[in-house]
Formats: sequence, structure tokens, C-alpha cells
Amino acid sequence: MSFVDRNVKIRPSRGEAPFSLEEVFFSRTDDRGVIEAGNAVFSRVANYDWEEMQGAPHKMIRHPDMPKGVFWLMWDTLKRGKSIGAYVKNQAKDGLHYWVYAVVTPCEGGYLSARIKPTSPMLATIETEYADLLAAESSENLSPEDSAARFLARLADLGFDEYEKFSTHALSEELMARDIGLGRAPDAKIKKFRSMLTNAEDLTQETESLVQEFEAMRTIPHNLRVIASRIEPAGGPVTVLSQNYGTMSRDMSEWFEKHVLGENSNFSAIMSTVNLSMFVECTARIFHECDQQLTKEQHEIDPEKEHRLLRDLVSRQSQQAAKGLHDVGVEADRILNACTVMHRHFLGLSSTRVLCKIESARLSRDGETLTTIIDQLGVFQARISSQLDRIGKLSTAIRASENE
Repeated sequence: MSFVDRNVKIRPSRGEAPFSLEEVFFSRTDDRGVIEAGNAVFSRVANYDWEEMQGAPHKMIRHPDMPKGVFWLMWDTLKRGKSIGAYVKNQAKDGLHYWVYAVVTPCEGGYLSARIKPTSPMLATIETEYADLLAAESSENLSPEDSAARFLARLADLGFDEYEKFSTHALSEELMARDIGLGRAPDAKIKKFRSMLTNAEDLTQETESLVQEFEAMRTIPHNLRVIASRIEPAGGPVTVLSQNYGTMSRDMSEWFEKHVLGENSNFSAIMSTVNLSMFVECTARIFHECDQQLTKEQHEIDPEKEHRLLRDLVSRQSQQAAKGLHDVGVEADRILNACTVMHRHFLGLSSTRVLCKIESARLSRDGETLTTIIDQLGVFQARISSQLDRIGKLSTAIRASENE
């Protein structure tokens, strides 16, 4: 009796379809979602003969518990040429259900979807979110697009401001839980990426604090000019110092706009690059396991074509992950260099502050007010310098992880 036959024999009459933790399965469709190929595990879990599946729409296994908004999000992503990961509840021919974490990617002639059995605590969260979303689709008559928007808003509430961040986190959680369940050593690559991602998240938080400190410091040049106009003729030493400070402040502002603020900044790029690299690395691992699974099976499809497609996807994903790591290193170097430039600006500000301190000492009437502003400047500089040091250390740690 074959492995497939044994599993069919013990198939329950209700509940969950048999799908073991060590198993993986895949299916391949054309660009309309019509099934062209798949492995034996897919056929067995779904409980369809291959003749029934080939040429049928993939939605034949769609479970009624699945919100339409999730599929809208998947198709929108795929049509833009991007890969996506998602939790999906499917329904077999005999009415049994089975949850998968699916990674779907464009491939030659259509799309390839590879699935693993989800076992992490994330699944329970998603079951609740999908149930709520399905209820909202029904009670509020939400369109699939509106449902997708509602789901993205809920993910933002859960701490994922982009779907890609959620799918990467969920995929890594599932692979780590799977390794534990199978008694395997933790995946070293996933551990490395997660460490880099943690450092990138800390880097983002430090950047946000840096921006807040810098914004608070913007008022100082104006205050210096006001005091200068009150205590001395035009062109006096405090006036000159305030003008110099204003020039350096503008230079710092330009630095912030180039390196810190906006979606295309170095600080923003490093987070998205680490996230994408981890996703494609995890995806490459699943495709590799699908290739290995296919080797063990008896086939009703052309296995050589599927082996070629899977191995091509593994190669492309691995190359993309490697390029992502390289890009992360480049961005980390840029941040380190930018911090060095910022520190040089601060040396100039320190000189200005010392000269202002000297001027305040010789002033009898307004020296105290000037001293207060100078002290404020010192506090801001100390905070920002400390944050720049922490940013530098985080960037160095990310750079070191890239070389491991």
C-alpha cells in the first residue's frame, strides 16, 4: 500500500483533512488561476483525483470561511508582478478543511503556490480576524476591495503598517514553529534575518527620536537672533554667531531630508530591504522542500518540467535574498557615513556654543538669557550625539550580520 493510499484509508469523515507537518505541496496555474500542475500531496489533501483537478479553476478548493478581501489582496499583488504570502483555509472535495500558509509567486506562464501546515500562534489570531472580516463583508455588504482595505487597517492595528511586513513575520514564525515541531535545529538564515530586522526596527525608532530632537532644536537660531538684536548693534559677535548657527542648522536640515525623512531615505530603505530579503529567503526554502517532495512521489504530471520550474524559482529567490543582503550592507554603510557627517556638523555647533558662552559672560544684562539658550543647545546636542552613536552601533550590527 502506497503512502497516499494509507492516508486515504485513514481519512476522517469530518473535521480537518490529513496534512502532516513535514509535508509540503504545491500547485501551478495559468494567469487566470486554472490548475495546470501539482504534486501528489496536493491531490491527496484536497481529495481530488488529478484528472478532476487539471484544467479546473483553483477556486474549486476555496472554503466559504475565507473572506473575499484576502483573495482580492492576493490577486492585486500577483498582477503587479510581486510574490505574496497568506494564510488560507481550503475545503477538500469531501468537505474536510485544511489550513495552509501559502506563498504564491509569478512564474513561467502563470503562478506557483507552495504551502506548509501552519502551527504558530499567529494562526489563531488570523482565524479570528478572518471571521470578523467575513462577518463585515456580509453585514456591511463590503466589496472585495473594501474588505481588503479593512483587513490592512486591522493589520496596522496589530503593528504591521504594511502587508509585506505581516506576511514576512508570519512566514518566519511558521517556519520556526515547524522546525520546533519536527525537532529540527533553528534555521540559521532565518535567525540572522530576524536579528537584522530587530536592529532595523530599533534603527527606525532611534531615527524617529532623532527627528523629534532636531525639530525641537529648530527654534534656537531664531531665539539667538532675537537676543542679538536686543543686546548689540547689527554685526555684533552674537549676531554673527547666530547667523553661523543658522547656516549650520540649515545644512543639518538638508541632511535630514536626504537621509532620514521620506520613503526613499537610507533609513527607510534598510527596513524594507531586510524585510523583503527575509521573505524571499523563506520562500526559497519552501520551494526547495517542494522540489524534494516531488522527488519522492509517483507522478501523473511531467515531473521534469516542475523540477525545472521549482529549481529556477529557488535559484532566483536565493539570488534576490543575497542581493538584498548586499543592499542592506550598502545602506548600513551610507547611514554610518551620514552619521559621521552629522557629527562634523555638531563639532561646528559646539564651537559656536563655546563662543556664545564667552559672549554671555561679558554681558551684564542679557547674559543670563543667552546662557539659558546656550544650555538648551548643549542638552539637545548631547541627546542627538547619543542617538547618533546608537544609530551607528545598530548600523554596524546590521552590517556585521550581512557578512556572517
